[in-house]
Amino acid sequence: MNISINSVKFKADPKLEKFVADKVGKLDRLVDNATKCEVFLKIDKPESDNNKIAEISLTLPGQTLFNSKQADSFEEAVNDCVDTMRVQIDKYKERYK
Repeated sequence: MNISINSVKFKADPKLEKFVADKVGKLDRLVDNATKCEVFLKIDKPESDNNKIAEISLTLPGQTLFNSKQADSFEEAVNDCVDTMRVQIDKYKERYK
């Protein structure tokens, strides 16, 4: 699976990129026919709390799964996105058995 990490209007730290790649890479074990995964990291309003947004788009045959989460840190937002994506993958597997 090809993983693309895009940080919008800021430069992501290499540690953050590695964390995201490791977390999102684990989704590849759940579904073997994923072709592409795009991760977008955004900052909503820099002066406010709960302003980090992570979006994951996972391309599968016949469907694209997407979710977005907002949290105090990118790590927390990515963890929440990955957890939600696991549920979506399970539903996808049930539909396309």
